[in-house]
Amino acid sequence: MSFNEGDDFDYIADEGDMANVMDDEMFGDSIERDRVEVEDDYELLTRVTDTSSAQARRGKDIQGIPWDKLHITRQNYRKTRIDQYKNYENVPSSGEEMNKKCKQMEIGGNYYEFQYNTRLVKPTILHFQLRNLVWATSKHDVYFMSNSSVIHWSATSCNLSEVLNFSEHVAPKERHSGSLMAGFSRTQISTLAVKDNLLVAGGFQGELTCKLLDRPGISFCTRTTLDDNAITNAIDIFKDLSGTVRFMASNNDSSVREYETERFQLLNHFRFPWPVNHTSISPDRKLVAVVGDCCDGLLVDSQNGKTVSTFAGHLDFSFASAWHPNGLTFATGNQDRTARVWDVRNLSSSLAILKGNLGAVRSIRYSSDGQFMIMAEPADFVHIFSTKADYKKRQELDFFGEISGVALSPDDESLFIGVWDRVYASLLQYSMRHKFDCGLSDLRRPLTMVFPTSVACQLRSFRPPSPSYGLSDLRCPPTMVAYKDEKEAYEAFCTYAHNNGFSVRKDHHSFWPNSRKIKSKDFVCSKAGFKKQTDLNSQKKCRRSETRTGCPCLIRFAVDEDGNWILG
Repeated sequence: MSFNEGDDFDYIADEGDMANVMDDEMFGDSIERDRVEVEDDYELLTRVTDTSSAQARRGKDIQGIPWDKLHITRQNYRKTRIDQYKNYENVPSSGEEMNKKCKQMEIGGNYYEFQYNTRLVKPTILHFQLRNLVWATSKHDVYFMSNSSVIHWSATSCNLSEVLNFSEHVAPKERHSGSLMAGFSRTQISTLAVKDNLLVAGGFQGELTCKLLDRPGISFCTRTTLDDNAITNAIDIFKDLSGTVRFMASNNDSSVREYETERFQLLNHFRFPWPVNHTSISPDRKLVAVVGDCCDGLLVDSQNGKTVSTFAGHLDFSFASAWHPNGLTFATGNQDRTARVWDVRNLSSSLAILKGNLGAVRSIRYSSDGQFMIMAEPADFVHIFSTKADYKKRQELDFFGEISGVALSPDDESLFIGVWDRVYASLLQYSMRHKFDCGLSDLRRPLTMVFPTSVACQLRSFRPPSPSYGLSDLRCPPTMVAYKDEKEAYEAFCTYAHNNGFSVRKDHHSFWPNSRKIKSKDFVCSKAGFKKQTDLNSQKKCRRSETRTGCPCLIRFAVDEDGNWILG
């Protein structure tokens, strides 16, 4: 990867500083911009910033951009953005050459639907070429970089919590051979990986910081090399065939290092003829795809690092790779604006060439079932390809802003996209669309519960997420939805309420006869009921605003004798 310590932030601007462009279109001349920049801070902080799926269906922009108040339409700005965006290339004109050689795959898929956009989340990017800074450990839990901190976001409770702050001194609490007990200060984080209860952050000077999510503090710190060109480009966390968690770190010193996580010892150190930008290990743990500052890539033996095969076709340097779960195909992303799909049984040519709209392919992810491949450009576009359609159909997610990373939840139910921007930084969340057969489509229908149309927070087409176990396990008719416990049922309703702009609380419940087992439980809108009347003439320093306005929104779960929470 390109390494110029003094110019990293300039490179970010070169790839398209969306905030500055939007300012020109939004506010016209510089005088007007100066007026807006001194706008009342309170108004800026308290204005509504998030967008739910219900609001998007009613026509609101998913990022909350007020196009009706701007000097340009969304369509015209999109055209301007594509024309003016500068794609960084190490090999001059590589993108233009690929534009001449290949065409876009047709848009026709509709695999994920917009769920929510929160601007409470502020993802950031430190190096413009490294975009693996967003990770999801469940369909509700996301980890991302924001300035110098690793932040956890809960999509259920809408809470942000700081996991690590690298602007301060960080040091390990556990003692392991090779660990730097003195720790690091003011580490610049270049890449991140969070998976299998492990968080690993890589730094500009070859730093590696490891934290187990179920333990307090940091477990391990090390500096991989003292080489001046030591930036950590990528981290791949995986389990070996015995189930032990390991990770590989790819560095600009032309090396790949493999660590185990029980004692955090170095297992392998492989060296290559060029800086390594990304690695990914095959599902059978036998091969490693290695890409870097070379147009060609390598497949190497995971045990000894020896080259098994070389694959050629890209015209520039590559920064992304991922394996299909079947272990037979893998994909690579390149600065020539394409991703290529390869078959390990025949690497003489690629199976497919997938072209982007704007710039380099910085991130690639496969769904755990192998049905979809996610391809992220540096800004504005994320493409979802159907592997069943041989990558010939795709869904295009279109927005504005630099992409700090994309992440699929382990169950593939949620897709998260980090958007870095001075004004519209946010976290976009999409949910997988489902199709059910044999009458099970009723699980996705709106509830047959009726509420007064005048209430502000009525339940609109509540679509509970699928239970964590298979549909065949439901002990209820197909017209019902079941959850395994109260927590899962409550989280499903909280997610729905959050996406539709209101909050909920727990209410009344009943028990089975001669038992303390719950028979039914109600969840209601937080505005349900009325505040107890008080003497208005009484002397009080301040009065709280009325929040209980009598909203009748209510949902009731019945609990059977086996403990299943059933909604029908």
